[in-house]
Amino acid sequence: MMLKPDFFNRNACIIARNLLGKIIRHKHQGHWLAARIIETESYYLHEKGSHASLGFTEKRKALFMPAGTIYMYYARGHDSLNFSVKGRGNAVLIKSAYFYYDQLCDLDALSIMQSLNPLPSGNLRSPEKLCAGQTLLCRSLGLKVTDWDQQQLSEHNFFIDDINYTPEKIIKTRRLGIPEGRDEHLQNRFIDFNYAKHCTSNPLTKRNWLENINYSISRLNKRG
Repeated sequence: MMLKPDFFNRNACIIARNLLGKIIRHKHQGHWLAARIIETESYYLHEKGSHASLGFTEKRKALFMPAGTIYMYYARGHDSLNFSVKGRGNAVLIKSAYFYYDQLCDLDALSIMQSLNPLPSGNLRSPEKLCAGQTLLCRSLGLKVTDWDQQQLSEHNFFIDDINYTPEKIIKTRRLGIPEGRDEHLQNRFIDFNYAKHCTSNPLTKRNWLENINYSISRLNKRG
């Protein structure tokens, strides 16, 4: 079932948690590709780590548009996927995902995604590594800033699918890449516990990191 705009019209942290397990579906050159969301980050207008805190610009316009608007930008020169949520300037970043295949996907979905996102050597990237980062997932799914920034999801070519999967447990921890002094301490990153080893950076294997200090583990309330 395709997520509707009202799904996104809630608090950013709630959306970030509830997007875990949802399926990104994108039709690339006539072929349906898919990936399961396993890691997200929430951002608010009032905190220094957010793009919106830097003020309105045409490049950041999507952050100030209705909840559910796609916000894409370049992270180190590569495409990155976000969605506006309830509240001016608030958003959720899709941090990483995991290759997903079902009857809705193209038969050659895996090989297409591997061809879109090869290793620097030119060799094929393994399925579990295809979407292990915010720019890798966009590359593997063929999502481009020039195509989707400030646009709305569409059942015809790009949508988020609810397949009634709920993570057993969710890890909450610090976001990645936030400069010192820009609210880097906020634990607004959420990870599906069962896929932690495939996310951008697994807090469970961080040296000297302790539960309930550097990260916490909880169960998701299905009703959000």
